[in-house]
Amino acid sequence: MHERLDIDFISRGTTCRAWFYPARSDALRTDNGVPCVVMAHGLGGTRDAGLEPYAERFASAGLAVFLFDYRYFGASDGEPRQLFSVRAQLYDWKIAIAVARRQADVDPERIALWGSSFSGGHVVAAAARDGHVAAVTAQGPMMDGLAAVTNFVSYAGFMQLLKLTWAGIRDAINNLAGADPYMIPIVGRPGTLAAMTSEDAYDGYKAITPPDWRNEMAARFALTLAFYRPGRRANRLPCPILVQICDEDSVAPPWAAEATVLHAGERGRERHYKIGHFDIYRGAGFRQSSADQIAFFHEHLTPEATDNRRRERGRAKREERSRSPISLR
Repeated sequence: MHERLDIDFISRGTTCRAWFYPARSDALRTDNGVPCVVMAHGLGGTRDAGLEPYAERFASAGLAVFLFDYRYFGASDGEPRQLFSVRAQLYDWKIAIAVARRQADVDPERIALWGSSFSGGHVVAAAARDGHVAAVTAQGPMMDGLAAVTNFVSYAGFMQLLKLTWAGIRDAINNLAGADPYMIPIVGRPGTLAAMTSEDAYDGYKAITPPDWRNEMAARFALTLAFYRPGRRANRLPCPILVQICDEDSVAPPWAAEATVLHAGERGRERHYKIGHFDIYRGAGFRQSSADQIAFFHEHLTPEATDNRRRERGRAKREERSRSPISLR
């Protein structure tokens, strides 16, 4: 492993922790520095659960990398532990992007976002809100919570959804009473109660996690999942997006990812892989997906691409001003 730096940052009063990988080549360097890829994991994942190989490859390809853990998970602070909150995680993305822009040798105009599984949806929402991100990649992404719930019913059954919902209600009651969260496993075998129980989920997830990874989370997430549909924000993206779709994905519905690409319009690009949800992190799936991501970043993080985006933003602002009604006093 090459050099990486430990960085702490504060997100709404909570200390989050990141690894910063300096770029190891000058392939994309300009007088303003190098591009930086901001990365975080999916549902219950931590930075040391299969993401380091991506960060290493990106750094070797001339990209700096800012890889962080969400509050309540992994190396970051926050109580209660293992609490999944979409709102909190999106705020952590906002602060992480801002901190990445301030790192030495990073060109603040060339920030890219990398997401996988649940964070594959987060990067769409985060980039749309930021407005100045230069490129986005999302692999095996969870783009539509309602589609994910429907998919869960298709493989686990409606009774399991009811049990999951009751677990969420029980956890919400505990929260109101000031009690400890009611926990459920993040991933389990088919037929058990967990957030993910498809045929390949348990072995696939455990294959990328470190020995001390905690396979549990507060159950209240089940009450809000269906309402989180980040793919619908793709038409507000300020930059190109590469959506990498696992055609045999049992966790994140491929059709929802395809719909996101269509919603992104001319900014959207998709690649298909005949693999399952967790196969993209290892072996041939990792090699192909990371190679495609690097090619995409090299295409859209050049100084020329940055200048083009700047001109597009300027033209869009001028057009918006020209359409605004003139006030006569």
